[in-house]
Amino acid sequence: MTTQHFPTPYYIVYEQRLRCNLDLITRVSRQSGATIIMAFKANALWRTFPIFREYGIGSTASSINEMRLANEELDCRAHTYCPAYTDDTIDAFLAGSSHITFNSVEQFDRFKHRIEDYNTAHPGKEVSCGLRINPMCSVIDTDIYNPCCPGSRFGVTAEALPELPAGIDGFHFHALCESTSYDLQKVLEAVEKQFGHFLPHLKWINMGGGHLMTRSDYDVNHLIGLLNSFSRRYPNLEVILEPGSAFCWQTGDLEATVVDVVTNSGIATAIVDVSFACHMPDCLEMPYQPRITQALPQVTASKPTYRIGGNSCLSGDFVGDWSFDHPLQVGDRLTFEDMNHYTTVKTTMFNGIQHPAILLQRTDGAVVVLREFTYEDYKSRMS
Repeated sequence: MTTQHFPTPYYIVYEQRLRCNLDLITRVSRQSGATIIMAFKANALWRTFPIFREYGIGSTASSINEMRLANEELDCRAHTYCPAYTDDTIDAFLAGSSHITFNSVEQFDRFKHRIEDYNTAHPGKEVSCGLRINPMCSVIDTDIYNPCCPGSRFGVTAEALPELPAGIDGFHFHALCESTSYDLQKVLEAVEKQFGHFLPHLKWINMGGGHLMTRSDYDVNHLIGLLNSFSRRYPNLEVILEPGSAFCWQTGDLEATVVDVVTNSGIATAIVDVSFACHMPDCLEMPYQPRITQALPQVTASKPTYRIGGNSCLSGDFVGDWSFDHPLQVGDRLTFEDMNHYTTVKTTMFNGIQHPAILLQRTDGAVVVLREFTYEDYKSRMS
């Protein structure tokens, strides 16, 4: 099968691009000594996980469902963090996790006896406990993605942690979002300044996600040097990173078709058979304007220019303008680039719009269908 003959809409993931990212990530791990694991919040396409298993990739989890996916499809116990555990969930988390990070000292105190009982009953499968800390170092401009903004519900601040609770083996912090190694350097300086006196007494430190090491302009060598330098200062610590976007950055696209062109108040809108709200939600949340392969690099007044509108009833289901070499016609295909990380896991079936199929292009060029969606998928989500 070729993609030209497959009807839109569909996501397509490219195995060769995945492997290029995995090669880089495993090189960073090897040269820095850090353990780098995948966050399912950015990628949960489990039918691609056999590729990740070849590289020995583990995972994080923020819910029982993510933890089960790690257990069943990556064949690993998860590094788990959840803002709040409950009496009904803690035992399941213990059974499927190798590490559990608590958002507050109070949460740890509430469940530490359950953890002690579990570890006693399961020698060889003990769970290591950590505490999420908040260095209050903001390097992210968009507050919706900034876990260190004032009033954040995430993690314990230095002033709220006068001593290290007995039974805590590690610290976890997450302060980045598609950030650089130089942003990490700033955050590490804040962590060491505020929490450095605890670090010699721990076994591991999880530096969270947001390390976009597979972006073309990322300074990989600086990251490796930064991690090596940190490890020399704290040789007792296992260093863990759990990036989301980096694993699937630039590894997949969303293919759509123009289904109508309308003009109102001098603005021409090409309506496509996908939706920003349903199928590319980060474009509205971040917000950002994705690249369209067939469009010009920038809006050009002398060229046909269109707003691209999603095929939903949400008035704001559009993002920016694009210019093209020729006027768009019904039936023209548009490729929204880099629509794998975070996109496929955040889609909705709002309006019951046809959900894009998911395709995988193998390294030999063969295309396989991982999943097609039907009315029954929409209906089964409703009650």
